[in-house]
Amino acid sequence: MTVGPDLRGLLAGVGLDPTAVVDLATAALAEDLDGGIDVTSVATVPFDAEGEGLFVPRQPGVVAGVLVAAAVVAAAADDDVVVEPLVEDGTAVAAGDAVLRVRGLVRTVLTAERTSLNLLCHLSGVATLTRRWVDAVEGTGAQIRDTRKTTPGLRALEKYAVRCGGGVNHRMSLSDAALVKDNHVVSAGGVAEAYRSVRVTFPELPVQVECDTVEQVRAAVAAGAELVLLDNMSLPDLRASVGIARAAGARTEASGGLTLDTARAVAETGVDFLAVGALTHSAPVLDLGLDLTVGRA
Repeated sequence: MTVGPDLRGLLAGVGLDPTAVVDLATAALAEDLDGGIDVTSVATVPFDAEGEGLFVPRQPGVVAGVLVAAAVVAAAADDDVVVEPLVEDGTAVAAGDAVLRVRGLVRTVLTAERTSLNLLCHLSGVATLTRRWVDAVEGTGAQIRDTRKTTPGLRALEKYAVRCGGGVNHRMSLSDAALVKDNHVVSAGGVAEAYRSVRVTFPELPVQVECDTVEQVRAAVAAGAELVLLDNMSLPDLRASVGIARAAGARTEASGGLTLDTARAVAETGVDFLAVGALTHSAPVLDLGLDLTVGRA
């Protein structure tokens, strides 16, 4: 069975590429089957047995990837299968709140179970961790932003999960924005020189400049930088850098060594963003499972 137009439309409606999601679902299922069949389900489940499965969180959190899980189930089916999202991504759920209902042949549901849960649990974990960071800085005006420290092949979905948790996205790739880091500065001969080189070569692109010291911030904004990344700075240096940047009309982003315990203090320095790589590279999964009832069409 192919994913129908309704599910494709829902995926597009939340900002995901339906074709990319279906391709990922198909590849993930192929990896799980490894060219064969689900031998356990074939051996234990009558070929015509029908049932209903509910995807249910075992702990509270923020759900993300419901439609992705639905796409996996649909991609696994060569029969009629009904997938019914029960909550929208970004919803805070309690343990026991069903988030997705699937109906069809039990073999199909069980074949898709682990693949769909792998994605749903991971993406919900990213959204849940992001929400914790967002809550930690609530009221400060600062936003929580992700990085490119994503799982290869899952960047679009992980960044989508960050949005579901209330965070905002940094650049999606190396081509849609420039980030001048320390090695670029060394290669160009200085912060100002690196910024000017990027601005001249790609005048239409956003440019962010990483600075390790207050002096580098002065040089960057004097050269025209509109967004400065403040890397591993103390709170006093963050406050000083924010003041310099604001006076020049530039925005700031704190990065390096940030934790949930220190997030609010960092946000209260006045930075516009907190860059948190852990949102995608270290988020624990949200525990969800599939509760199956056999005999319901």
